[in-house]
Amino acid sequence: MPDNEVWSETLVEKSVTYSIEVDGRFVIIEDVPARVNVETGEKYFSPETVERLQQAVWEQCQPVRTIETSVYEYAALA
Repeated sequence: MPDNEVWSETLVEKSVTYSIEVDGRFVIIEDVPARVNVETGEKYFSPETVERLQQAVWEQCQPVRTIETSVYEYAALA
């Protein structure tokens, strides 16, 4: 980036859905507080939020509900 170029980004506080695959299973956590870049959609989490997310995944907390979803392999799509 040139020295004279000004870089700005707009971050807004939002509740987002966080998902991760752990040992072949997907974990989805809803209503997670995050700062979201309005231009790119990139999500930023506070250290405290990251700790709570990790704890929930590692301790396999009781889910509020379970969902079933289809799985596709990209190579098989045509």
